[in-house]
Amino acid sequence: MKRVVVTGMGAITPIGNNVEEFWESVKASKVGIDEITKFDTTDYAVKLAAEVKGFIPKERMDFKSAKRMSPFSQYAVCAAKEAIEQSGLNLEQEDSYRVGVSVGSGIGGMNDMEIEHKKMLEKGNDRVKPLLVPMMITNMAAGNVAIAFGAKGKCINVVTACATGTHSIGEAYRSIQCGEADVMIAGGTESAITPLGVAGFTNLTALTKSTDKYKASIPFDKDRSGFVMGEGAGIVILEELEHAKKRGANILAEVAGYGATCDAYHVTSPAEDGSGAAKAMEIAIKEAGMNPEKVDYINAHGTSTHHNDLFETRAIKLALGEAAKNVKINSTKSMIGHLLGAAGGVEFITCVKTIEEGYIHPTVGLKEPGEECDLDYVMGQGVYQDVNFVLSNSLGFGGHNGTIAIKKYSEERA
Repeated sequence: MKRVVVTGMGAITPIGNNVEEFWESVKASKVGIDEITKFDTTDYAVKLAAEVKGFIPKERMDFKSAKRMSPFSQYAVCAAKEAIEQSGLNLEQEDSYRVGVSVGSGIGGMNDMEIEHKKMLEKGNDRVKPLLVPMMITNMAAGNVAIAFGAKGKCINVVTACATGTHSIGEAYRSIQCGEADVMIAGGTESAITPLGVAGFTNLTALTKSTDKYKASIPFDKDRSGFVMGEGAGIVILEELEHAKKRGANILAEVAGYGATCDAYHVTSPAEDGSGAAKAMEIAIKEAGMNPEKVDYINAHGTSTHHNDLFETRAIKLALGEAAKNVKINSTKSMIGHLLGAAGGVEFITCVKTIEEGYIHPTVGLKEPGEECDLDYVMGQGVYQDVNFVLSNSLGFGGHNGTIAIKKYSEERA
């Protein structure tokens, strides 16, 4: 099987609208959660979200194109542009049919759907925007990225709720592994902080009702009370190793394994024993040619809900056995909330930066771990250490589990 490396990354997040800003904020333990500004929350029990701030589409992309895109597509295109620029790829010199896209969104253009539905009820169906459908459907992030950069190869949209970003990168990795593409633009994007989106998750009792932004998203803490909705995009450039070497690319890390399973248990709750998520981790570790003792760090799904954090802890113990006690674990969601379909993309970037700089950020806000949450969640201060092999976990409604294994790049295969 072909080896796959990371050569570029791009991010739009609640704590920075490019990778450098995002990572500097991570190192500063900055919390991007605040009061919702996108709509009036007077009648809502939930008041907080992790919104993208200071993102002005016309300053980042073609104005006419931006007007035809929902925010989730805008985020994806801008993050993809950053990733391509960092990679140094000259797409005009590439075989465009060997450059593919795997960018997913869990929900798509919910905001446009809500606005146009209201317009239809108030003014009639002939007033609905003609471009509503191609703006709201989830595959349009992938489609717009492909159009923007002339990527004519495999173009797919994985939709697995909160595991979308991880599965999108995992499937891009597979596409290169088996020879379908030389380059894949991959990741996740989301913008669903809308009246209907917040109401739906609130009534599902999934969101925290905390009004203290520093105590709202506190994964693994005994006082955790639900997740905080976030938005943004995380896009990476995956490349076949020999292709990257031939053009002299700067290799950031190597994707070494990918595990995908389903709990087949419940539409919202993970399997209580963690068996499904554990199996995804086991598959990824085995494919990477590693063993549990080699895992330095796990970027957990860590949503700050009671069930997720407890059952994911059980999954890590099941997958790693005794080695689980020695692994550093954290949740980036403690700073940026839950980016839903974009979460896996941004957290993958966090893993690559962790390998590059040897810095494992703390689970911000974690003061006292909850019952059975007895692993090392990097409480308090971040940790500087050599990081060679990491796992990134994502779990989605419907029982979808995804784990990507990422390692420090070396010439020799493990």
